[in-house]
Amino acid sequence: MIKLPSDLTIAQVNEYQAQILPIIEKENAITIDDSDLTRIDTIGVQFILAVVTYIIAQGKEIIWQSKSPILRDSIKQLGISDAILLQYIMD
Repeated sequence: MIKLPSDLTIAQVNEYQAQILPIIEKENAITIDDSDLTRIDTIGVQFILAVVTYIIAQGKEIIWQSKSPILRDSIKQLGISDAILLQYIMD
C-alpha cells in the first residue's frame, strides 16, 4: 500500500519517491491511500500523476482507498484534465 503523507510538496517528493518505488515493484495491485493528505502543491499533484502513469505502464492495478477532497480540489484548481489521473480521483 502507498500511504500518501499529510504534506506532499516539493520538499517531500524526492524522499517519498524513494520509499514508494519498492512497493510498486513488489506488488501487482497497488492500493493508494490519500486519507492523511492535508497539503499538496503543484509538484505533489504532478508526482501523483507520474506515479499513477508509472503503475499503469507496469501493467499493474490501482486501487484508490480514499479520495481526498484536498487532492480533488487541487486537481480542479490546476485544471488538470489527464484522464489517467481523473479516473481514479474524481467521483
